[in-house]
Amino acid sequence: MPMVDRAAAKSILRLMTRDGRAIETSSLPQTDNRAAQDVETIFRMERVRLIAGLAKHVGDISLAEELAQDALVAALATWPQKGTPPNPGGWLMTTAKRRAVDLWRRRRMMARHEAALSHDIETGRASDHAAIEASIDDEIGDERLSLIFTACHPLLSRDQRTALTLKIIGGLTTEEIARAFLTQETTVAQRIVRAKKLLRDAGISFEVPVGAERDARLASVLEVIYLIFNEGYAASSGDDLIRPQLCQEAMRLGRILVGLAPEEPEAHGLLSLMELQASRFKARVAPDGSALTLETQNRRLWDRLLIQRGLDGLESVKRLDGEDGVHALQAALAAVHARAARFEDTDWRESANLYDRLIERVPSPVVALNRAVAHAMASGPEVGLMLLAEIEDEPSLAGYAPLYAAKGDFLMRLQRMAEAREAFDRAAGFSENAVERAFLLGRVAECGKALRAARSPES
Repeated sequence: MPMVDRAAAKSILRLMTRDGRAIETSSLPQTDNRAAQDVETIFRMERVRLIAGLAKHVGDISLAEELAQDALVAALATWPQKGTPPNPGGWLMTTAKRRAVDLWRRRRMMARHEAALSHDIETGRASDHAAIEASIDDEIGDERLSLIFTACHPLLSRDQRTALTLKIIGGLTTEEIARAFLTQETTVAQRIVRAKKLLRDAGISFEVPVGAERDARLASVLEVIYLIFNEGYAASSGDDLIRPQLCQEAMRLGRILVGLAPEEPEAHGLLSLMELQASRFKARVAPDGSALTLETQNRRLWDRLLIQRGLDGLESVKRLDGEDGVHALQAALAAVHARAARFEDTDWRESANLYDRLIERVPSPVVALNRAVAHAMASGPEVGLMLLAEIEDEPSLAGYAPLYAAKGDFLMRLQRMAEAREAFDRAAGFSENAVERAFLLGRVAECGKALRAARSPES
């Protein structure tokens, strides 16, 4: 009998569950760990497209997830013994569609769907997997975009839209989404369940809307794509500071949106923002895995091609008269750093001015925190501390590591090492990311060393 490593299977199946917890795997067959890892790698690549394609046909995201899960279990049981098929995505889709037919037969419902799907499978040859997979693509050629627009339906609240898309498209667990939202895990889980039920009960079509309806949903879609990018750019938990695959997926979707709405300045602004931020990837982590700040990064490692694309995108924003857009302003902020050959060359006054404009559009505590950092660099750490004092009691920032990290930095620049050490220590205690936490603990050690040196008789 084929073998499936249960630990590896749980790692994959955790993506598929509604609440982010691993499902029961005691009934799975066994296989060697390497084979299961190979299946996991392929499934992670195909997962979103598989769910999106199935959701379009069955009209239910939860059922699509279950069908994809069944296809995964079948792959775990089959591929290690018979080899990976030439078109893994087509194999998974065909297997999931067969499972859908079986379900519909047993339930004596959806007869016309059963006939259509049965025809696809029963008349197809083994070598036709690519054609089956391609046949589910819509007019834009990307089922994932259809799923995002559906998840951003106005029937859902903003929080429901974002949580559902991060779960289904981004592949994040409810725990990871909760950290990105600065909210409780149970709250996020409830939003996802309710969102799926609302879409299912309303019979919403899984397709990209057109005309005014599409434009109305575009702002929400842009927001969700950026949240996916942001989780990859600064992972809220785990051992890695960045998760490039999430950022690549977000940028890919951003490029599709620009093609879909070429006269929409905010689509250009978002893509520009993501490209400018992604240009720093290679410089953000040192060879030993530690985090590097903008001040310590080797800017020769920055991706000049991505920077040029981002700057070109800002030119498109300007041409379309969209420079006051939320994403356009953030892209302009990223461009301030991209244009500086050295950290010392950064135009912090321009950055502070841009944040003053941005906070009028997005009066959020996180924007206020970043604004405080920019003003601290432009006018001194005392100004930064004054601005931080205005938001320190915000409930949404309680336990937010960047707040205490910024405070520690301001205090450190003022040589108030005891207070800085306390702030960095609090930040490290709140951080869920291993690389970020190690960096903050390093700052704690630096402050401690400075205090000991100050107390030394030789000083």
